[in-house]
This record gives sequence, C-alpha cells and structure tokens, in this order.
Amino acid sequence: MRFLLGLIAIILVVAIIAISTGWFPISGSPGSLSVNATAPTIKVDTPTVSVGTENKTIEVPKVTINKPGEPAPANTAAAR
Repeated sequence: MRFLLGLIAIILVVAIIAISTGWFPISGSPGSLSVNATAPTIKVDTPTVSVGTENKTIEVPKVTINKPGEPAPANTAAAR
C-alpha cells in the first residue's frame, strides 16, 4: 500500500513539474465579458400563496396531576 501511495505521489510531482516548466503545455482562452454585460433574465411562474389569521375557540382537555397517596378527583378518567 505504501508503495502504491509513493508511486502516485511521484507521478503527481513529475506531472506538476512538467506542466510548470512547459513540457506539457496546458492552454486555455479565458472568456471575455464586456463592461456593460448583464446577467440573463429568467422568468418563473410560481403559485400565489395567501397567508391570514382566523380566530377560533378550541376545547383543550384539562390535565391534573395527583401525587401518590392523594385521592383522584371525581370527574377524572380514573373515576369513570
């Protein structure tokens, strides 16, 4: 495994040296933009979302906690 990693490292070093000295030239032409270049326009049709509030009365169950040894109230589920 060390041999393989060493071989890969040597190949990478040789490739970097070859590219930097010009033995293996890599050339590209940079893109050019004019001074007044604008980004392309994109139109997207999205759905309309309406957000509002509404007052409602909601029944919430009453919760009671009884310590051990205390009698349960008469109107609880344990008494039913």
